[in-house]
Amino acid sequence: MPSTAPASRSPWRSLRHRSMRWWSAANFVSNAGTWMQLTVQNLLVLQITGSAAATGLSMSVQAAPALFVSLLGGAAVDRWPRKLTVAVSQALLGAVAFTTALLVALDRIDMTSLMVLAAVTGVIATVDGPACALLGNDLVPVTDVPSAIGVGALVHSAGRLAGTALAGVTVGFLGTGAAYAANGVSFLFVASVVPFLRPAPGAGGEPAAGEPAVASADAPGAGMSVREGLSFFLRRPRLVALAGITGISSVFGRNYGLTLAVLVTGPLAGGAGAFGTVSTVLAVGGILGAVLGARLRRPSVRTVGLLAAAGALLQVVAGLSPSLAVLLVMVLPMAIVESVSDTAGTAVLQTDPPPHMRGRVLGVWSSIGTVWSLGGPPALGLLMEWAGARGALVAGGLLIAASIGGGLLARHRGGPVPLTLAARRGDVTGREALGTAA
Repeated sequence: MPSTAPASRSPWRSLRHRSMRWWSAANFVSNAGTWMQLTVQNLLVLQITGSAAATGLSMSVQAAPALFVSLLGGAAVDRWPRKLTVAVSQALLGAVAFTTALLVALDRIDMTSLMVLAAVTGVIATVDGPACALLGNDLVPVTDVPSAIGVGALVHSAGRLAGTALAGVTVGFLGTGAAYAANGVSFLFVASVVPFLRPAPGAGGEPAAGEPAVASADAPGAGMSVREGLSFFLRRPRLVALAGITGISSVFGRNYGLTLAVLVTGPLAGGAGAFGTVSTVLAVGGILGAVLGARLRRPSVRTVGLLAAAGALLQVVAGLSPSLAVLLVMVLPMAIVESVSDTAGTAVLQTDPPPHMRGRVLGVWSSIGTVWSLGGPPALGLLMEWAGARGALVAGGLLIAASIGGGLLARHRGGPVPLTLAARRGDVTGREALGTAA
């Protein structure tokens, strides 16, 4: 009998598809432009107001729509053709960037107009974010989705480094407006690439070879409500479990910029340079973790939970570190495990729902994530006030590990909970994408 070649586990396997290579290149350009603008925006707000608080306000204004509008944005992504949605949203973001560049060039920019433009950007991003994430997954076979997500994480990190580096050069030689204009060009570049993208066989929501498409249970356009998306999320045990794991980890285990900063500069008697070294190790671990996460083929909620629990236990050991050297040894595996867990969780989130529900699921997730990002730091700060940096790391790690362990035990005893959902045209039956059973 002819031998069957083993499926590739290369973290770069998604890049064997031509459209994914173009999409990754476009995303690198766009991320570089976005981080260039974000860097310059903070400098511009400081220049206009001289207030650090105003800088934080501008960032909050841009992020706030994710809390209130993401559900509508997700519904729009499910209702509209994905490639058209991405092209239009990128063009609109480019128009906002060019408008800001023009106002800066004419010296007509003020705090009010900057806040309005930031809010508009945030609203558009509630559609653009999930649309871009799902479009990338639609280009590759379902088993290559973890690779696509891992490559996307690496592209994001590389774009961030390039954008922040280019911001200073651009402002120094060409002025603040040029950075906004460059970001506008990056958005238009993405919009121009989108029409030429072609999904690989078996990609996205298309049926794989030998798997028939299912007739739609509803008329086209029906059942695309926000309520249906929220109801689906809440009735999907694995998504609720994923939200719980990610939420408790985000509050008590992911805010290392706060906990490790206090630990390094306090009990370990280090300075800003020492914390800079810790931050660098965290960044390196994140990149290594993204590469390892891209090797996954069938991530599940159980995988995410076990990785998160392992990271929590490493956090406990890090909290007990007697010296900076020991902390640095612990920080690297912490960052790697966290990054692999993130990649696995994102793969589950973006492939577990049927294709016609994925935009709304991401919209729900974005709203939940915004709550975590707003409420997490104050809650962790209170814990640190009560228990100190070491106590917060140890208590937080134990709480995460115990919660995940208890959840996995309860899930094992309770057995699977089936969920019936009406099929739509293009949904794949007879298998579950990436084997995401919790």
